Amino acid sequence: MAPVSFEACAALVERGDADRFAAVMAAPVAVRRVLFPLFAFNVEVSRAPWVTKEPMIAEMRLQWWRDALEEIAKGTARRHDVVDALAGVLDAQACTVLDGLIAARRWDCYKDSFEDAAHFEDYIGATSGALLWTAARLMGAQDEAAVRGYARGVGMANWLRAIPALEAAERKPMIDGTPQGVVDLARSGLADLDRARGPLRRETADVRAVMRTGWRARATLKAAIAVPERVIEGKLDESPFARNAGLTWKALTGGF
Repeated sequence: MAPVSFEACAALVERGDADRFAAVMAAPVAVRRVLFPLFAFNVEVSRAPWVTKEPMIAEMRLQWWRDALEEIAKGTARRHDVVDALAGVLDAQACTVLDGLIAARRWDCYKDSFEDAAHFEDYIGATSGALLWTAARLMGAQDEAAVRGYARGVGMANWLRAIPALEAAERKPMIDGTPQGVVDLARSGLADLDRARGPLRRETADVRAVMRTGWRARATLKAAIAVPERVIEGKLDESPFARNAGLTWKALTGGF
């Protein structure tokens, strides 16, 4: 029987991150044991700045998770379903990398724009990049540059899908929000996916299963390139049939 903490993590991801939940369910059991705690952690951290309009309270929520990671690294984890499960899969290196993810999420607590393109790149690298690299490394990945490159493309796609919600929350999500700016960003993300594909095919099946959690990225980026206005309209999603068929095919063929 699976531990209660693991079951709680799976349920949290199912509610809060349906795309990753579907991809993880298509992965081997050993991969699920790592990914569900990690992605549950990501759900908790990513939503922490949004459950309150008070930046200081949001920062306190993020600090709770930083403290939890520090305790895991020391072997003195606090009792909490997600923390219990994380303590069983993270090592000290993972705790350090994920602490950087939480620190980057401080941007979400406020309504300031990104300082410049480099700030935005750092944010994507510290969020999408840190999460995917941690998961892949724990499954035995060797090529950090390829994983982080692929994660950048996935992060760009996820960011473009999130723009309507970010703007509705009075955030300033884009450095260049013009149609050409959207196209340039999407093309850059698509190029990242293409560059990473070859090296990642040489990784193990378990690592490729981790990469598969970004299976929607390519379709999203292509849609944004074709009609950039879809981004602000929130119309980047494929049909449910195409989305499900795409994941099923990749799972059957070992693709991502």
